[in-house]
Amino acid sequence: MNKSFIIKISICLLTFAICLYSYVEKQNELTSIKIEIPKVFSDIENLKEEIKKMQYEVESFENPQYLMQLMQKPQFGHLKHPFVDEVLMLKEGVALFEEKDKPLYE
Repeated sequence: MNKSFIIKISICLLTFAICLYSYVEKQNELTSIKIEIPKVFSDIENLKEEIKKMQYEVESFENPQYLMQLMQKPQFGHLKHPFVDEVLMLKEGVALFEEKDKPLYE
């Protein structure tokens, strides 16, 4: 009876030790993730700021005044302005669903 009691107690202690180890391991993982959160958050903020800078650069590059200045430079002298009848203007979302009544190039 003593042997079975000792075996039962040792199994219970072993199970308790495994559960405790598992709990501590989960807490360590959680703590390491909590430590990483500020670093990831700062990376995200840096990326958002970089995106804003890039959007500003794209908008300033696509600015019509800047494009007109580029047109006057000699390296872009070979480009020409299209005539009004050469410019196609399509309504948003309609271009894919309308049937083509007129040919694109007449």
